Amino acid sequence: MDPLTQGVLGAALPQASRTNRAHVAIAGLFGLIAGMAPDLDVLIRSETDTLLYLEYHRQFSHSLIFIPIGGLLCAALIHLVLGRRWQLNVWQTFAYCSLGYATHGLLDAATSYGTQLFWPFSDRRVAWDIISIIDPLFTLPLVIGVVASMIKRNAVPARVALCWCALYLSFAIYQNAATREIARELANERGHRPERLTVKPSFANLVVWKSIYLADGRFYVDAIRPTFGTRVYQGESVALLNVPRDLPWLDDTSQQAEDIRRFSHFSDDYLSIHPQDGERVIDVRYSMLPNAIDPLWSIRLDPSAGAEARVVFRHHRDESEPRIDDLWSMIIGSYGAD
Repeated sequence: MDPLTQGVLGAALPQASRTNRAHVAIAGLFGLIAGMAPDLDVLIRSETDTLLYLEYHRQFSHSLIFIPIGGLLCAALIHLVLGRRWQLNVWQTFAYCSLGYATHGLLDAATSYGTQLFWPFSDRRVAWDIISIIDPLFTLPLVIGVVASMIKRNAVPARVALCWCALYLSFAIYQNAATREIARELANERGHRPERLTVKPSFANLVVWKSIYLADGRFYVDAIRPTFGTRVYQGESVALLNVPRDLPWLDDTSQQAEDIRRFSHFSDDYLSIHPQDGERVIDVRYSMLPNAIDPLWSIRLDPSAGAEARVVFRHHRDESEPRIDDLWSMIIGSYGAD
């Protein structure tokens, strides 16, 4: 999730646990800082290896086993700066920071990006696919609840905000299941037997969902409104990446071949060659328009590069911005209307 949401959820949990009015604001501040802290892993980067960022983001700092360590590190720093001034003992600071830190990895796992919750025992990326990485309807009530608790020095608004989060995520689980059922029916109507099927909310909402399934070596991408007027916006398809067929020039022992394998692990094997660029390998799961093959990121290969050359990871968010209007049309139900 975005840093604001991570921060306010991290603040809400320690706030909601307090009965001491004097500590509600302090607990919220400490939880806010600790709730954002795991994303400091984005600082692990390399100018020569652009995939290093992907390998370490949402890895050890987001794992369940790291929660007490992360809480302790945050508490140590915060206590030195603020704890003594506010007459808190180190255990209180540790408790507030650990509660805030604990929310981060679990919230990230609710998205579709993938979080290594069980590192170092497993490198599997957990992704429950129930909420977008940005969702104003989830975040705004949290902000209101946390701010109200701080101002009033009362835990009740934070508790109400957490109840809203639970209800919202419960509805998201329902939407996910409903979308999955419609996607299966759609595949059946086309005469397909999906080998894999994933559904995920489109950007910043729970109304329109993206469906991706693999059948006969191709990914089929569609947008689905499971409720509020069920509708399917049929989309595009693209072939599953087949390296010997799509990149016959690539040496399997080269660094670029290894980088494709690294990118495949991050992308859960949802890879394809870009339809308009044979030197770009794309992650099919993400696009601004949920029924389009319009990747938000990709890796670029170089056929003329040496065996030690690396791929280049690129974001393409700016290229997708014009499609937000089409997404909004899907959300309100006017997309494709004459």
